Amino acid sequence: MSGQLQTTDYDLIVIGAGSTGENVADYATRRGVRVAIIEDELVGGECSYWACMPSKALLRSGHALRAARRLAGAKEAVTGGLDAAAVLTRRTSFTDGWSDAGQAAWVASAGIELIRGRGRLVGPGRIQVGDRVITAKAVALATGSVPVFPPIPGLADAAPWGTREATSADSVPARIIVIGGGVAGTELAFVFSSLGSQVTMLSRGALLDREESFAGEYVAAALVEDGVDVRIGATPTRVTRDADGIVTVTLDDGTSLEADELIVSTGRRPNTEGLGLESVGLDGAFTVDETMRIDGTDWLYAVGDVNGRALLTHQGKYQARAAGEAIAARLTGAEVDDAPWGQHVATADNVAVPRVVFSDPEVAAVGLTERAALESGQNVRAVEYDLGHVAGAALHSDGYTGRAKLVIDEDRHVVVGATFVGQDTAELLHAATIAIVGEVTIDRLWHAVPAYPTISEIWLRLLETYGRA
Repeated sequence: MSGQLQTTDYDLIVIGAGSTGENVADYATRRGVRVAIIEDELVGGECSYWACMPSKALLRSGHALRAARRLAGAKEAVTGGLDAAAVLTRRTSFTDGWSDAGQAAWVASAGIELIRGRGRLVGPGRIQVGDRVITAKAVALATGSVPVFPPIPGLADAAPWGTREATSADSVPARIIVIGGGVAGTELAFVFSSLGSQVTMLSRGALLDREESFAGEYVAAALVEDGVDVRIGATPTRVTRDADGIVTVTLDDGTSLEADELIVSTGRRPNTEGLGLESVGLDGAFTVDETMRIDGTDWLYAVGDVNGRALLTHQGKYQARAAGEAIAARLTGAEVDDAPWGQHVATADNVAVPRVVFSDPEVAAVGLTERAALESGQNVRAVEYDLGHVAGAALHSDGYTGRAKLVIDEDRHVVVGATFVGQDTAELLHAATIAIVGEVTIDRLWHAVPAYPTISEIWLRLLETYGRA
């Protein structure tokens, strides 16, 4: 760093011990770097205790029940609904009862020192934790993201649930209103509908509007079929909670809705508050290079959600692997491979971010939507195919419904985007990710033969559609 400290407590300090911070620390430690990681909540972070793992555990039982009901011979054996208490218990098992003892033990076993407390920068390479100041040659911020609540009058006073409260709930409210039509809002609507709640979902625009338009249409139809009251274009103007705990949401058309609980899932922002960025000349807004080093510094890194590049756990862990290796290389004087697709960069952030909505049907997508590709000026052509017409899908579920789409760069003859909507389509996604990252040409993809009868035969059908156009 500029004016680098001559003696330091550690080579690297990571602020934030979620999955991203753990991976930065682990990969740097493997290269012989002395690392400490600072955490003021649970080691393992949001994904382990309040997001990815508990939410998917809550979703899975409902998905399995609906899947059985779509198969003749199996549906006749389904005689009841979910055991909500058992689902909640299974969810809790995935969080270890909100104890981080196991993950803290892993940190120690990896040779990383864990420092409990809230860390904040107080100068270049200097971090204050409580009344202690510790120093390092490099610092990595891995503090994740926090929810953003809309400025609806009365909302804060009504004590709404965010995703944390929803995924850690110990009972199932009879009536729930969900504000937000994005990924988390959609998944939580499925969760509580499956568990027996009467769910009303309020979304200002189409559901999942950052994906291909058919994705939100399929999911909205499935929610309605599941008994959810989906209201597209509904805008809350006021929220109140009375002395009995009943929540009332007033809409812009003058009507109102009542529920026992309100879930707000309207987006997240990088968690930079209280990090002391001003002490090192940053005003809270910053950019990073492809090794996750903050522009304008030679010692400070931001990895995962906190840098705003791609707010997804797996993408944060990908960035962390690159950053941990890059930090170690710089600290030990090794060569840094920062060319595109090199060992020390996160090139895939720019072209091949995989994402899954664990709704029913699932939405699995990677790369660009057709709209985004056209807006970026690329010469693309898109092809679509009905997943229900693939033999493997028809075997998978009676009356299988879904759709698949490829976005193809006509100049390079490679896939730049793929979307699959249907039951159990998440496992189709990695093949598409490999095709995009590897820049596999369409001519070569013809030689990747899908096994019959599997849902992956959709690739052949899409290529045939493309070839006939």
